[in-house]
Amino acid sequence: MKIEYKASVHTPAGHREVYVIANAKKISDKRCEVIEVLAIDLEVPAKNMSRTGANRQKFDGLYFASSEAGKKKNISSLFSIIEAGE
Repeated sequence: MKIEYKASVHTPAGHREVYVIANAKKISDKRCEVIEVLAIDLEVPAKNMSRTGANRQKFDGLYFASSEAGKKKNISSLFSIIEAGE
């Protein structure tokens, strides 16, 4: 299934909220596990990402994407389920 949720990334200016689109597998009626991150703020994860283009907003999108893989999320706390699956 494809899910969308909000997460927080660490930048030199502090923590910033981002929208994440990811593939996940359902592990119970109420929980799912992130398999891979497809997009962060509608962009493919990259080494240097920034919400506004400013240096103080930069973060490592590849590191963030790899750290999100394997995390378990409550389905009720997801922003949306884009594509329902197994």
